[in-house]
Amino acid sequence: MRVVFAGTPEFARVALSGLAQAGFMIPLVLTQPDRPAGRGMKLQAPPVKQLAQELQIACAQPRSLRLDGKFPDDAAAARSALIDAAPDVIVVAAYGLILPDWVLTLPRLGCLNIHASLLPRWRGAAPIHRAIEAGDAQTGITIMQMDAGLDTGAMLLKAAETIRADDTTGTLHDRLAPLGGRLIVEALELAACGGLTPTPQPADGVTYAAKIDKREAAIDWRADAAAIERRLRAFDPAPGASGLLQGEAIKCWHGVAEPGQGRPGELLAVGENGIEVACGRGSLRLTELQRPGGKRLPAREFLQGRSLAAGMAFETLLD
Repeated sequence: MRVVFAGTPEFARVALSGLAQAGFMIPLVLTQPDRPAGRGMKLQAPPVKQLAQELQIACAQPRSLRLDGKFPDDAAAARSALIDAAPDVIVVAAYGLILPDWVLTLPRLGCLNIHASLLPRWRGAAPIHRAIEAGDAQTGITIMQMDAGLDTGAMLLKAAETIRADDTTGTLHDRLAPLGGRLIVEALELAACGGLTPTPQPADGVTYAAKIDKREAAIDWRADAAAIERRLRAFDPAPGASGLLQGEAIKCWHGVAEPGQGRPGELLAVGENGIEVACGRGSLRLTELQRPGGKRLPAREFLQGRSLAAGMAFETLLD
């Protein structure tokens, strides 16, 4: 089976590695263009391109696949490369570009997507973040037959994964990525012998995982402490959740919800065990924080050299 792979970040790199290790022929990889990254803002190849180069697989990086869009030359070159690759199937994982109809219908088996949720819950761009933020007990991987809608295609395989009480997006991602790699290999092996049974997604239970907006990183201390605690975990490692304290945007990485009461944002207690902050309901004891330009530190180290005391307060970064 000839498999073209389309993906960009680490989640997709793990899946590509699994396909290569399983012995599938991969004549072409599609991934996003190199982007500036790091403090020096130097161009950096996405994880999928880095692996493709290691595996000596041809790699295309079109800015768009729309033949009538803003970058028609990119799309035309990608179309030529795809036709030459003659794929039986295209596997898509966190690619980041919309696939137009000409791509969806090009392979004889169509396009299969590795989606990091149990569809139809959390269709969209940020399913891992939103599942943690919402307090879901479980999530998982769905292998889906892609159609023209936003994650609306028929389901082919599913596997569930428990969301632990201390999971961050980072830790949950690191369990879901290899699960996705294993499940897509299973799906392609079944597809090779006609063993996949498409199941339409139910109309009930549909939710959308909107892309994370950086403005969401500002902590609203008027919210429930448990909800803020989930958001801290959902936004770890990116974009992080921040509050304004003594004129500095402090990233708050970890907290424990407690029953304290006070004015939202007020520091109720300051000590080695953390900084307790009043919320709209309950309080949040912050145990890991980061100053601008600094490192993530446990509260005890963060407080060294700082004169914080009960009665002070976080301001708001909200508009």
